[in-house]
Amino acid sequence: MTDAALLAPDLGHLNWPFFDDDHRRFADSLNDWARRHVDAYVDHADVDGTCRTLVRALGDAGWLKAVVPSAYGGVSETLDVRRLCIAREILAWHDSLADFAFAMQGLGSGSISLFGSDWLKQKYLPPVREGRQIAAFALSEPEAGSDVSALATSAVPDGPDHIRINGLKTWISNGGIADHYVVFARTGEAPGAKGLSAFVVDADTPGLSIAGHIDTIAPHPLATLRFADCRVPLTHRLGMPGEGFKIAMATLDIFRSTVGAAALGMARRALDEAVKHASERMLFDAPLADLQLTQAAMADSAVDIDAATLLVYRAGWTKDHYRVRVTREASAAKLFATEMAQRVIDRAVQIFGGRGVCRGVKIEALYREIRALRIYEGASEVQKIVIARELLKARHTKIRQAAE
Repeated sequence: MTDAALLAPDLGHLNWPFFDDDHRRFADSLNDWARRHVDAYVDHADVDGTCRTLVRALGDAGWLKAVVPSAYGGVSETLDVRRLCIAREILAWHDSLADFAFAMQGLGSGSISLFGSDWLKQKYLPPVREGRQIAAFALSEPEAGSDVSALATSAVPDGPDHIRINGLKTWISNGGIADHYVVFARTGEAPGAKGLSAFVVDADTPGLSIAGHIDTIAPHPLATLRFADCRVPLTHRLGMPGEGFKIAMATLDIFRSTVGAAALGMARRALDEAVKHASERMLFDAPLADLQLTQAAMADSAVDIDAATLLVYRAGWTKDHYRVRVTREASAAKLFATEMAQRVIDRAVQIFGGRGVCRGVKIEALYREIRALRIYEGASEVQKIVIARELLKARHTKIRQAAE
């Protein structure tokens, strides 16, 4: 058996009842494509160029059909969350930038798929599916990250058919390379979260500029956006006035589960690398893998990964099967899977010893890349608040129903 076959993602969990044969065929084909192409496309010294190349390649190969509904060239009537999770898990196993390129096409267009008019869907979704346009999701601000209700970016009427957007958005993935942004701004229908609306803003709209690029420990296209009297047609609004918070949360309801799936892919790769290294590294005249402490670390990681897999695909199956909000399930999946992956990768670094912190070693890259997943799309602490609120809401509902 070749080294390539020995170090390949284990897709055995796709035989679990959460999946059907179409999911399994999709996974096998995507993994084969990624094995043959991803390394050739990725250049971590040029993340902007790499992401542009990957988006086009994913589109040309048909994989971005997973991020849009079938009416606009996709493969499913509605977004198939399990398919999105499978794609992110596999791509993250191969390379984090491949996962990023795929994921942002989904997150950046997801609000359009869910709430856009038919005209907006026809305008934006086919180019996203084909990889000809890059999408982005612009929610966070310098003083409003986890607390969406604190958004300060404003959108005020400008005549009967336009609004003008003013403000800053930051931590925006694909910032600077996106062709359009889904932007959330305060329109003032009510205080707090009830006074927000969402708009699709083309990147070349006058008044929209890049205020600065953000360099992180695991670089990817990331920037701060400035809106200065950015004039946008009302036809580019998603949903109704004041529905921005609902739109943002419904979009995250789908894509938070996929963050957990990306963490799964990274954790699986870390464990695979650790098992390979421990089997080959000699210590005290025997393989490192013979030490009971090494075996304990690998066993803990394997159990962690299995538990996270169940949570991630429970959330995906529930969303796909019942087509209802899965706020608690998605938050639990993201919370556990991202925290789990941090533990698994840390154990793998320890098994590698000094090599585990050297640039150019896959484990070192994973150690940097996993950290952001515990923060973006809702930090772990926020997920705990969301889960607790869902528990309390369920209890209040039971009390009210009993009283009736």
